[in-house]
Amino acid sequence: MQVRIGTRASALALTQTGHVAADLTAAGLDVETVRVRTEGDRSRASLAALGGTGVFVTALRDALLEGRCDVAVHSFKDLPTGAAPGLVVAAVPVRQDPRDALCARDGLTLAGLPRGARVGTGSPRRAAQLRAARPDLDVVDLRGNVDTRLGRVAGGSGPGDLDAVVLARAGLARLGRLDAVTEVFDADLMLPAPGQGALAVEVRAEDASGDGALAAALRTLDDPATRLAVTAERALLARLEAGCAAPVGALAQLVGDQLELQAVVAGVDGSRALRRTLAATAADVAAAADLGTRVADLLLEDGAAELAPVVPEQQDVRG
Repeated sequence: MQVRIGTRASALALTQTGHVAADLTAAGLDVETVRVRTEGDRSRASLAALGGTGVFVTALRDALLEGRCDVAVHSFKDLPTGAAPGLVVAAVPVRQDPRDALCARDGLTLAGLPRGARVGTGSPRRAAQLRAARPDLDVVDLRGNVDTRLGRVAGGSGPGDLDAVVLARAGLARLGRLDAVTEVFDADLMLPAPGQGALAVEVRAEDASGDGALAAALRTLDDPATRLAVTAERALLARLEAGCAAPVGALAQLVGDQLELQAVVAGVDGSRALRRTLAATAADVAAAADLGTRVADLLLEDGAAELAPVVPEQQDVRG
């Protein structure tokens, strides 16, 4: 069976898609890669100005629905939390380390950066948590691919106008650039974006069920522990109605039969942050989604709506 995989054309997207393509090839499928240009690739505006989640997704989903590809590979953190009619995430492969990483000049850590150091990030979530940890830093908005961002660090191959940048460790690992990392942030300092480090393999709903070759191959890619974790994180995000333009971080981890979810909602200026941690037995994705919703409700009760653009309206993300 021939399968066309849609992907963005960035180095990271192609690398992520390549891993999925290799697994589908190993399962006996004939795989072809189809490059799709998205709104997020065309514009150089900040992610917040573009509308946050979804700017890297819509064109890929259109390609799926129009039959120009059969599979789309997304960074899970890029997917909007609302349902996509006619499509389903059929596989969630094993997650990379979801934490954020500092890439600084001269091997510096966050604590070692001098006062007033310029640190680049395109994420309001990272910016808010950086300001909470180091209010003296000059946090600079940043766009571009991984190499472009790393080139902004002094001593690198680019303009070198920054002292450090913050990137997802998972992306650096997939690109073989962990050599640039000077510190990996623990969750108590910086919680990652919901779904960070995980991939979402999306297909048309009719192709995800039954005994067909594609459906069978996708089932072998799915990692139940990762699916439970991202389900909880995204349920929290859906309940808060927060995309990547809002300072919301979350990390769920399965320990035995217990799923523990840590979450933070931070003021944009980093002056105040609300954190909650809750654990529950995770028998299935419905239980994981319920955990995420409950943690979001606790944050809203604590005043999260006063810190970030969140709205307490229920959304169903269990599909």
